[in-house]
Amino acid sequence: MKLIKKYTKSCLVVVAYLVSAACTNKMSQSTISGNGLSATSMNANVVNETLAYCEAQARKAVPQIPAYDKVPRRINAGEKTWQYVSIDDWTSGFWPGILWYVYEHNKDNFWKEKAQGFTQALEPILDRQKWDHDLGFMYYCSYGNGYRITKNPAYKQILLRAADSLVTLYNPKVGTILSWPSMVKKMNWPHNTIADNMMNLELLFWAAKNGGKKEYYDMAVSHATVTMKNHIRPDNSMYHVAVYDDKTGQFIKGVTHQGFADNTMWARGQAWGIYGFTMCYRETGKPEFLETAQKLTEIYLKRLPPDKVPYWDFDAPNIPNESRDASTAAIVASALLELSTMGENLALKTKYRQEAEAMLASLSSDKYLANDQNNAFLLHSTGHRPNGTEIDVPIIYADYYFIEALLRLQRLQAGQKVVLR
Repeated sequence: MKLIKKYTKSCLVVVAYLVSAACTNKMSQSTISGNGLSATSMNANVVNETLAYCEAQARKAVPQIPAYDKVPRRINAGEKTWQYVSIDDWTSGFWPGILWYVYEHNKDNFWKEKAQGFTQALEPILDRQKWDHDLGFMYYCSYGNGYRITKNPAYKQILLRAADSLVTLYNPKVGTILSWPSMVKKMNWPHNTIADNMMNLELLFWAAKNGGKKEYYDMAVSHATVTMKNHIRPDNSMYHVAVYDDKTGQFIKGVTHQGFADNTMWARGQAWGIYGFTMCYRETGKPEFLETAQKLTEIYLKRLPPDKVPYWDFDAPNIPNESRDASTAAIVASALLELSTMGENLALKTKYRQEAEAMLASLSSDKYLANDQNNAFLLHSTGHRPNGTEIDVPIIYADYYFIEALLRLQRLQAGQKVVLR
């Protein structure tokens, strides 16, 4: 009893999870059986248990991180602890975002203090005149969640500065944000825009509504509209990269960088599109963005394997002997929970909710949960297969979108709005 009294509230939640998991022979066995789903829903108890699991895994990781400016990115095969990157890495906002989500769930100030530390460590990026489209990932996941939860006015100012920096990459001739300045000469891509860039528009929408320049809204709408026109193939799969003439704005070609080939459906690129256009419909109410999100979703769902976690590229040549990408499943699950609340088509809305829960049920199984293998939430993500990096390992953005999806589902189960402001 004396030991128990020393635990904080969040520690008791973690202990409760461990006891519960032991008693039920791991919670995920109630939702997964064999190679396919035996149940496709995530009831409130399972969601709560999975969130407690996420907190337990994060608690193992926190004391091992050497400094606030060292952030987790991946766990190498056979290792238990995260590999750390500098704050300049495009993934640097996901870890503080995870900590904000844990704090939002349990209201333990331990997590708030850690989230604040890792978030505030990112501020110097803006002082280095960084020219990078990933500022949305880096700042909206960290400062964005922090401001939403705490309303700290200092966070608001940082977000507005990040938006000011991001729009320096906007080309009005093309109507999109330049993704990779380094690829202009290296690959002869005069103006390149990647599918991932849809995610960074949320920062511009937020800024336009929170004291930033109103034209940031128009830039975000233009980027989404041009992407909708040129990034999507006739079968509703997406190119990873669209290349434009930077002087005339003419679309030159669609190619890949992280997919198997130029004409294949790279799984995470499709996920960015589904999530991005869903978010754009939320922010604008434009029906064409909802329709696009639905079209991208339909081809994605049609081609999924039975356990709802895609191979890294839907057209990779050696399926089923190809690596999976749990990060894609987490991103899409989160997006579909929001998409399930949009539009008037009840059948589609029901379908998207069911599919999202099935994805989360699969990710919450022993096949994909890291448990005692390492400190991550999820196993089996693939970062850059053509480059031979981060193949079949835990990656930080998989964990970010996994916990985000769990919190979104919890809100829906409680009758709340899926996305909080």
